[in-house]
Amino acid sequence: MFILSIETSCDETALALLDCSGTSKSPKIKVLENLVSSQIDIHRPFGGVVPNLAKREHEKNLPLLYSQIKNSKHWKTPDLIAITSGPGLPPALWVGIGFAKKIGEELDVPVVGANHMEGHLYSFLLEREENPQNLKLEFPGIALVVSGGHTMLLLMKSLTSWKNLGETRDDAVGEAFDKIARLMNLPYPGGPEIEKLAKEGNPKAITFPRPMIYDKNPKTKGNSYEFSFSGLKTSVLYYLKNLFPNEESFQNFRNSSHNIESRKNSPISDQQIKDISASAQQAILDVLSKKTMNAVLEFGAKSVILCGGVAANQTLRRRLSEDCEKLGAKFFSPEFEFNTDNAAMIGAAAYIRKISKKKPYPLVADSNLTL
Repeated sequence: MFILSIETSCDETALALLDCSGTSKSPKIKVLENLVSSQIDIHRPFGGVVPNLAKREHEKNLPLLYSQIKNSKHWKTPDLIAITSGPGLPPALWVGIGFAKKIGEELDVPVVGANHMEGHLYSFLLEREENPQNLKLEFPGIALVVSGGHTMLLLMKSLTSWKNLGETRDDAVGEAFDKIARLMNLPYPGGPEIEKLAKEGNPKAITFPRPMIYDKNPKTKGNSYEFSFSGLKTSVLYYLKNLFPNEESFQNFRNSSHNIESRKNSPISDQQIKDISASAQQAILDVLSKKTMNAVLEFGAKSVILCGGVAANQTLRRRLSEDCEKLGAKFFSPEFEFNTDNAAMIGAAAYIRKISKKKPYPLVADSNLTL
């Protein structure tokens, strides 16, 4: 099956062409084209994504990417068009849905909605022609889904059947990284900035809290698989404030430009920023790893899947891979280009849903759609 897929849930405009075959037990999803137009530079001055700006950029970029993909060597009329229905920003989602419907009418091809989170979940299945996958996924499996808006653990009985073990009560991991970065006056998005600085910092320099790391489930008396990162953010805030003589100087630091020069006259050194970054990242990774491995042990999982935008964090990937090896579980995570938002994963989600004979998602923006 040849699929044209479209993603506009947030600040990435993306189109992809996929060649899909196989069953839900053994799918083969080849990525022929994967185009992404990022809006990071546009939203960076605001410290986060501005929905109406995102909508405007999607309206501008979709026709350009569509023209580019139609002129690619792989183009042919698709059998199916897949578009993200949710979750995401409603103004951004509606632009993509409208564009997909228009293309569907022009090509006389059916259009189906897809779940953005299912896309992340299945992104590890994506393969390039020049880099075929040799996946031997065994079940039961544990999936750790980590992104700017989601942090959850799934117990997977198969590719199409899972149980939500727990999710975040407040900030998601990506959101926590962004908020902590803003406290240190680092540019958006915060996760990559913190990871970069953490490489030169000491992860043991500061003992930040590991929220809910040892919590138990009051109903089952077993492990708790819920998360909370707002307390960690608050702890970083108070630690930073204590480095400044008063509130005014702290706010001046936070409102200065995002560069080293702006920190020259502040009481906080570059090394302290690096140590805070490393220590905060370590606290987050400890929680994610501990809860994931607890689930592996409790449910006898044979595989672990790491997915979502935060799966691009190399330190997290390495940590989970090493922990899985110790427990004899296989570790899977998407190739780097498929971790952050992209359209290829949307096509994968639509294909798995179709061959599983599940109803496609309606062509209506649903910002609260989940797994």
